[in-house]
Amino acid sequence: MLGSAPPFVLFFLGAIVVALTKGTLRKSVLLSVPLLGLVNLFMTAGADVGAPSAIGESVTHVYLTLELLGYELQLYRADKLSLLFGYLFHIAAFLGFIYALHLGDGIPDGSVASEVEEEDVIGNSSAGMQHVSAMLYAGSALGAVFAGDFITLFVFWELLAITSAFLVWARNSDQSYGTGFRYLIIHVVSGVLLLSGAMMLAHQTGSIEFGHVAGELHGDEGGGLAAAGLPALLLLIAFGIKAGFPLAHNWITEAYPASTPTGTVFLSAFTTKVAVYALARSFGGLDELIWIGTAMTFFPIFYAVLENDLRRVLGYSM
Repeated sequence: MLGSAPPFVLFFLGAIVVALTKGTLRKSVLLSVPLLGLVNLFMTAGADVGAPSAIGESVTHVYLTLELLGYELQLYRADKLSLLFGYLFHIAAFLGFIYALHLGDGIPDGSVASEVEEEDVIGNSSAGMQHVSAMLYAGSALGAVFAGDFITLFVFWELLAITSAFLVWARNSDQSYGTGFRYLIIHVVSGVLLLSGAMMLAHQTGSIEFGHVAGELHGDEGGGLAAAGLPALLLLIAFGIKAGFPLAHNWITEAYPASTPTGTVFLSAFTTKVAVYALARSFGGLDELIWIGTAMTFFPIFYAVLENDLRRVLGYSM
């Protein structure tokens, strides 16, 4: 029922319906799912999620759990931070699907796309693949945002990589195939680091809760990265790869231009933003992030100025 339905479930079910429909009905589903998801989130927020509690902390509600090997997996945990990103992701998905409505409509006569034979607007099988992949991709991003533990986060972390890779492959070119596989490998490595850090954290603390890492290891949020140790470092690297930290950003500037235009729109909306959420959740207040963020601000400027491909410029701006 709405109000307690995990947001990712709505998008995954929507992907099935999208795969089975065509034309106007499919377009209606594409736009309806994010709107229905927003209603679901508003009803969740109406249950006092994120409201101040008596001790000044935000209220957290866990709506769906699963027991696995003695650990409680929280498949749907909502609080102020997750709801904020949840709203933004639903809006981003809605706007992205508005842009994607043209897929399969054919090439307008006299358009620039007809001159360059842009595959993104040709009415072929890749249109359906892009719609389904984008729906699954948005659902995976929401699953990561509302994950309450690192194992659930890992599952959606990898689903993000797989579903978004299909948006790169949808370009149907030799370049996009090679780029898509490199993109997938990089994000699988990120997932392995995430899982390794989570398992080490569980071994040291007995908990897999997706929360502040320093607090899990030391009982508070102080001490910095060095005090948190190897589990925190592995998690930070995993999040940093997906966020596009300096020296780990090449996948962005390679994959965005190689994807279809629709794929680029969705890629720019979710992957790095999920990583930002993970950093805020697990490393909020970490001093080292100030220096990394500063480098991320100035480092891409020099490369972006030299670029002629606007989609590569977009990649540097991520």
